[in-house]
Amino acid sequence: MLVFFKERLVLLSVPKTGTTAFQSALRTRADIVISDPPELKHAPIYRYDRFFRPIFSKMFGVEMEIMAVVREPIDWLGSWYRYRQRPFMEGKPNSTHGIPFDDFVTAYMQGKRPPFANVGSQLRFLTPRPGGCSATHLFKYENQSGIIAFLETRLSTAITLPRENVSPAIELALDSGIAERFRRKFAEEFELHARAI
Repeated sequence: MLVFFKERLVLLSVPKTGTTAFQSALRTRADIVISDPPELKHAPIYRYDRFFRPIFSKMFGVEMEIMAVVREPIDWLGSWYRYRQRPFMEGKPNSTHGIPFDDFVTAYMQGKRPPFANVGSQLRFLTPRPGGCSATHLFKYENQSGIIAFLETRLSTAITLPRENVSPAIELALDSGIAERFRRKFAEEFELHARAI
């Protein structure tokens, strides 16, 4: 999470959406950088609303705008799948070594997900609490030029993104039947992505 207090902007770090690179590029420009532990770095909007928002509203009388990035849902799962293919993950319960991508997505669709497919949800990450705040600026991961242009304008600074937290390059193909089931079951995830710019 990055906080730009003077600009009244908070960048939430939705996992696997490239925000680690933005954190590296903008850490010296931000007023508050939360990079660890992961539960705070990747604080979802309901946690921001409960714990961070009151600091700004009660102490300073300001409402921060919230920016987030979302990824096309199957591509997002593909990024998690590749991320968990890193060599040091082999043998760990959340490793995807030896698991076909079709099986990973099928496991994700289960009610009780096995550890290797338990990666959360972009929709849940950005679902506000009742009466809580919601994302003001929602960008598609695929719109990197738009994200950079928005931040450069808002922060009056040039941005050069480093390559950070990059997953292994693996070509992934999802069975069309599994993809169709996934689209039906997680239609709201696709609707969230469609709402982003």
